[in-house]
Amino acid sequence: MSDFASRLITWQKIHGRHDLPWQNTADPYAIWVSEIMLQQTQVASAIGYYSKFMQRFPDIAALAHASQEQVLAYWSGLGYYSRARNLHHAARIIIEQHQGVFPDDFQVMQTLPGIGRSTAAAIASFAFNQVQTILDGNVKRVLARHFLVEGWTSAPKVEKDLWQLAEQLLPQQDMVAYTQGLMDLGATLCSRSKPKCSSCPLIKSCAAYQQHRVADLPTAKPRKVIPEKHITMLILLHDGKVMLEKRPASGIWGGLWSFPETEANLSFDSIVLNQFEITARTSPPLTKLSHTFTHFRLHIQPQPMQVASVPPKISEPKYIWLSIEDALDAAIPTPIRKILYTLLKNSANHAQKKSA
Repeated sequence: MSDFASRLITWQKIHGRHDLPWQNTADPYAIWVSEIMLQQTQVASAIGYYSKFMQRFPDIAALAHASQEQVLAYWSGLGYYSRARNLHHAARIIIEQHQGVFPDDFQVMQTLPGIGRSTAAAIASFAFNQVQTILDGNVKRVLARHFLVEGWTSAPKVEKDLWQLAEQLLPQQDMVAYTQGLMDLGATLCSRSKPKCSSCPLIKSCAAYQQHRVADLPTAKPRKVIPEKHITMLILLHDGKVMLEKRPASGIWGGLWSFPETEANLSFDSIVLNQFEITARTSPPLTKLSHTFTHFRLHIQPQPMQVASVPPKISEPKYIWLSIEDALDAAIPTPIRKILYTLLKNSANHAQKKSA
């Protein structure tokens, strides 16, 4: 066993995290769900979502037999919704092709939607005690600093070098402690900013620390100008309810409920009349908000519209009318949730003034 692995394992057993909701189990389903959530979400943010998700979908069968709408509702606010869609799709594949049992074959795992090499390795290590290499963002940072690896860690050549390095360091025993140790070290000590080097078990052999280059590594991703997009969301209100529109299955917020949106310069009254055959009166706009995606930044102008009556056309499955409280429980993205909370607050203020 390498000195790197030995010191890391010893440190994890004493100082690592041992009480996270998905730890102290060999259930591949529980581990799989946690690893998917943690792909783009920090532990502190994922814990609450994980607990609620597992209560609602306690096993693969429960997840597979649920509708995508139900799954997305429990993922609402967590972001990167393709993770939830892939999780749901993979559960159905496991039911149909693997008799409902999560596969223990490392290669087969990677054929399931949403499970790449590093995620499969984490599941294989934690659930089946297999000797497999993980390489998530935290691990890349630890290795880049410790071994002074230059270059953006997601660049193909640099990533290839990191995979080879990670494989060379693998111990043949204590895989759970080693794998968890890599994750814990990157998340708690070798953090992106303000790393706690003085507490690190690898400080004596860390090349970046010895050369005073911890702040320089890993090399930052080359900066690109993020495109900006401006839209108006039409908030159609009628009889205490709001209209939500089902978004396409693929793309941004795929399969979630949102508000109709437009970039057109026509009057909003005309847009609503032409698109929905609804006569609506424009109310004062709400405060603008912005939301950043991986590849662009979206600026949203929420525009409330008071609707006199709802035509039969708007009873299609693509549209639903819900109270604001019920809409908050639906599968909606974070900006829609913020707008709904604003509507709820405004409604409460209006009722308070009216009763005064």
